[in-house]
Amino acid sequence: MLIALGVTGGVGAYKAVEVARGLQKLGHEVVAVMTASATRFVGPLTFEAITRRRVVTDPFEAGANADIEHIALASSIDLLIIAPATANILGKMANGIADDFLSTLYIATRAPVLVAPSMNSQMFAHDAVRRNLDVLSRRGVRFVEPGEGYLACGWIGKGRLAEPDEIVAAAEAILHPQGPLTGLNVLVTAGPTFEDLDPVRYLGNRSSGRMGFAVAAEATRRGAAVTLVAGPTTLEAPPVADLVRVRGAAEMHQAVLSRATGTDVVIMAAAVADYTPVAREPQKTPKGPGRMTIVLERTPDILADLGAARLARGTGPLLVGFAAETDDLVGHATAKREQKRVDLIVANDVSRTDAGFDVDTNAVTLVDDEGVEALPLMSKARVAAAILDRVERLLVRRPV
Repeated sequence: MLIALGVTGGVGAYKAVEVARGLQKLGHEVVAVMTASATRFVGPLTFEAITRRRVVTDPFEAGANADIEHIALASSIDLLIIAPATANILGKMANGIADDFLSTLYIATRAPVLVAPSMNSQMFAHDAVRRNLDVLSRRGVRFVEPGEGYLACGWIGKGRLAEPDEIVAAAEAILHPQGPLTGLNVLVTAGPTFEDLDPVRYLGNRSSGRMGFAVAAEATRRGAAVTLVAGPTTLEAPPVADLVRVRGAAEMHQAVLSRATGTDVVIMAAAVADYTPVAREPQKTPKGPGRMTIVLERTPDILADLGAARLARGTGPLLVGFAAETDDLVGHATAKREQKRVDLIVANDVSRTDAGFDVDTNAVTLVDDEGVEALPLMSKARVAAAILDRVERLLVRRPV
């Protein structure tokens, strides 16, 4: 396969030489695309000697535009890797700026894109950089996270370019998906449930379905056959193997339990109502004087029923639940994981205005038998990737 390796102006540019070597060892053809700043760290001749191809450095080079080279290359590559990716190139990519060959290539290509950021830790944590990363993640760009340690500036922190073998492995996983999710059946629930009071009114919640849809999309990208059980939402569902639309908690319960057998992973991202009206009025209830009393009953607990069924059979899918909390996040999530006999709980504080329901970002805490991991505020697409990274580790650890 043909891979374009974009190299930008960071100290980690020297590692890109080993990335090129590693890709070639796996049988890939590599063409290097260097920004002007990158050539100040590593000479183009180095990449030309390794790749045995002309290194692209200048979009205005004489003859380079004879066949509109950035379009020709964009349509022929199987993958675009940018390593190292500086804050500058991330900003260009996120905002559609195409003022050199590499940024133009990114906009022109429809090949998968893998980015390995590298910069000072303060820069990596800056709100502008985080927003750009989130924008790119929502577009489907994949990342190899930077490492922690001593940086060229003398600081200690997160920002060092990932090791070449990590970048090569991530590229190979995109080109030849062989991860733990490949070929597995994954069921994801998303969105709210609406519990009808009468033909007009219902009890609902603020869930938009964004988090569940992001998980379903990411699982599909990782090679899983995804069944998506979605409550009422105005969002367009991602392409999945099977889309099941439901309205109420009882309907979602039936849809999930009837499909759980033969499923390898169930991820319950939906915000399922805990209570539903005892009776649905056949006609619209007229407005009257004084108060109105509605009698509610508990809805079926889908996650608990899945956990109980797995315990009874001695086998079953890996179970992931979500916990929307407003206080004692870890305590409630830990108790929920134990009570419902599930493998992983994804907890988030829904009292925040920048995370949780009906926004594009989330900040979650992962709770499993390994312990507790709090993730920073990021796009729901990146949260989905982190959740599935943990799911893949849990699958590897499960007894055969």
